Amino acid sequence: MVKYTHLPISCLVVILTLFSGGDALLAWAVMATLWVSREWTQAEYRWIESLGNGTRASMPWWGGLDPKAWTFKSLVMDMLAPAVVSAAVAWWLAQHLS
Repeated sequence: MVKYTHLPISCLVVILTLFSGGDALLAWAVMATLWVSREWTQAEYRWIESLGNGTRASMPWWGGLDPKAWTFKSLVMDMLAPAVVSAAVAWWLAQHLS
């Protein structure tokens, strides 16, 4: 199984968008939003499994924000790193190739 694919996927989408004539910063925003929403949903499922007795109805509205539901991998490697690095790539490419 391939791990940590969010970062290269985000950078590849930003680069391909820029070279196809699109807006790299918009591509970055779309990819960052995708990963944030995906990881938030995964945190909700982890909360339901570990703290909610396996039922969605027992989860409060803030369940996905509970620090107990987050792991280092989900927070840093799957959400923050792709957002930060692909933002830097988008900014750099927009500055140097436009």
